[in-house]
Amino acid sequence: MAMNITCQIGALAGSPIQAESISDSAAPIGPAAAWKTPIPSIRCKIMKPDTIEKRSQPTSPCRSPILSGSNGTRPDLSVACRAFATETLEFVTMDESKAEEAEKMYKEVKTEKEKGVPVYVMMPLDSVTMGNTVNRKKAMNASLQALKCAGVEGLMVDVWWGLVERDAPGVYNWGGYTELLEMAKRHGLKVQAVMSFHQCGGNVGDSCTIPLPKWAVEEIDKDQDLAYTDQWGRRNYEYISLGCDTLPVLKGRTPVQCYSDFMRAFRDHFKHFLGDTIVEIQVGMGPAGELRYPSYPEQNGTWRFPGIGAFQCYDKYMLSSLKAAAEAAGKPEWGSTGPTDAGEYNNWPEDTQFFRKEGGGWTSPYGEFFLSWYSQMLLDHGERILSSAKATFENIDVKMSVKIAGIHWHYGTRSHAPELTAGYYNTRFRDGYLPIARMLARHGAIFNFTCIEMRDHEQPQDALCAPEKLVRQVALATREADVPLAGENALPRYDEYAHEQILQASSLNIDESSDDKEMCAFTYLRMNPHLFQPDNWRRFVAFVKKMKEGKSADRCWEQVEREAEHFVNASQPLVQEAAVALMH
Repeated sequence: MAMNITCQIGALAGSPIQAESISDSAAPIGPAAAWKTPIPSIRCKIMKPDTIEKRSQPTSPCRSPILSGSNGTRPDLSVACRAFATETLEFVTMDESKAEEAEKMYKEVKTEKEKGVPVYVMMPLDSVTMGNTVNRKKAMNASLQALKCAGVEGLMVDVWWGLVERDAPGVYNWGGYTELLEMAKRHGLKVQAVMSFHQCGGNVGDSCTIPLPKWAVEEIDKDQDLAYTDQWGRRNYEYISLGCDTLPVLKGRTPVQCYSDFMRAFRDHFKHFLGDTIVEIQVGMGPAGELRYPSYPEQNGTWRFPGIGAFQCYDKYMLSSLKAAAEAAGKPEWGSTGPTDAGEYNNWPEDTQFFRKEGGGWTSPYGEFFLSWYSQMLLDHGERILSSAKATFENIDVKMSVKIAGIHWHYGTRSHAPELTAGYYNTRFRDGYLPIARMLARHGAIFNFTCIEMRDHEQPQDALCAPEKLVRQVALATREADVPLAGENALPRYDEYAHEQILQASSLNIDESSDDKEMCAFTYLRMNPHLFQPDNWRRFVAFVKKMKEGKSADRCWEQVEREAEHFVNASQPLVQEAAVALMH
């Protein structure tokens, strides 16, 4: 990331770094604008913050909090922080012995018996460039060093199909990923590698655009039914329709074969990292890497929160499957189309005949048939890809995981319309997450769930949002299926209020029988300039420590933060050394 982490740590330690004005020829840039134009030379001084940032709560569960005030860019960041982002300056790595000493001092204040939840940090979506190199390499290196010293377990990295196999089928360029994994290994960080078979761009939080491989897009252009399609004929290029999973529509290969070949090539190329540095393979299964249909696409303003979304079953391959299922059920008249009275993307349940609570089509025999077929198609898709992934990484010491979306809006209604359009057959009368958990359990995969940081009362009450109740339901389903549960935050949050909610949710205190079970891991969204601003970084360090201590710990936040400050002070010599080096 484009910031000087060591400088930030220095600010936390309370030892100011003063800098005189610098020449225009070395004009560096501020951390929040690290990838923009340079700023004029300034005099600056870092002081330990003496105020606590107000709680940052998102106004919508599908929008990032507005970063302003004390959570925005600090004008008084040091010249070392600004110089860090200047690629023309020579980067000086912190002396390894001193880094190890700082990490050792931090670890000394841990509890004797550490259970807890290991914390991973999501890397930027564009960590590897379209030219297959590590993006902002010098900033990345320093950031990883700081994360390791802070007690972070590892990183989550998107391995983009559209980057690696971009130019031709079966031709893989792992360039930037090789370098990134070597960097992670050098810093002693573990990696959750995401097999990202979806397009980047068009979803919440997407900060760059990485399309599917161009040869795959060419095939979709020839046969647009390879793309998910809604009832109005809109095509979605985020992910290839699961309706053609087993058909040789991609230059003679099926989509599942393409995914299998990609994972096999990844395994063979990075075999020396597997089990040591690469400890988990998260298998992408849909838009945003989640096992779901692209029912709520933000691209081009198609969907806005908290709309119910729309069914995605109108390409010829999905309709062919629906027709066969209807005939098998003895109801061929049900096989010609999906529900025609399910409203539009931005409707609410009661606006529609199909989703309304009284006499809605979702409770009719046809509705039950259609929703069972639609959700089973998604489960079958997961089965196919997980079977392939399991065979690919068999006898290799890596875990597998699958991400499930936290669709919490309109959860308080009877029909749970947004979940239904996404493929989760979850209603007031039916548990839609237990079948998913059991499918994952059959393959020994981890159930990775989002929206862990959210509280019910933070969300718009008229949309009957209930993320806490949803997380509890998922936790119960994973417990019954005996499958590990991991979590992520859905939005960037840096405040203690969100941290406390994550701690509570990750402890899995569902009821009296929870015992000592906790989430198997938590992945923090995301490594970016805001994370490394002084107040946010101080809170994050304390949060990581509290997570690793586990739910058995009963110490207060203040005590944990004091110990985190101990780590900060231990790092001070490294801060000064890096700051001086970057100024010359």
